[in-house]
Amino acid sequence: MKYIKYVIAAMFLPMTASAGEVNVTWLDFKEYRDVFPANETRGGYHKRIAKKFEQHLNKLAADLPAGYTMSVTFEDVDLAGDVRFNMNDIRIIKPIYFPRLKMSYSVTDNTGKVVTEAKSKVLKDLGFMDKLKIGRDSEFYYDKRLLSDWYKDEIAPKI
Repeated sequence: MKYIKYVIAAMFLPMTASAGEVNVTWLDFKEYRDVFPANETRGGYHKRIAKKFEQHLNKLAADLPAGYTMSVTFEDVDLAGDVRFNMNDIRIIKPIYFPRLKMSYSVTDNTGKVVTEAKSKVLKDLGFMDKLKIGRDSEFYYDKRLLSDWYKDEIAPKI
């Protein structure tokens, strides 16, 4: 039954070809600043973070020219919000708990020439709650918006 659900869902998804390729490297999640789950196991939560971030980066890289490769290494992750450990573990989103990502990246063209790169780039959005929230409420919304802003400001102009 699950197989049929996925096939039907895939039939209604728009068919888009990703011209660019994305390689994402994760370091040890135990060493990251804040990737604590609220009401689930750490391993499952870490896999979900990796999956959602990688999906979002692939979506951003869809407009890379054919043959381009974007490589991203997440050196530190501090998700928006903070987990409160009490009877009901929950992630509290407040302005003082802004999202912060430390990453290294490079974009190479189809000949292997480096188009742009940075080592240990820190992305943060101190005013993340002051911006208009556009679109549906999704998991890791503020963190993915941080990646979108980075891509729009630093990658897109150079390709």
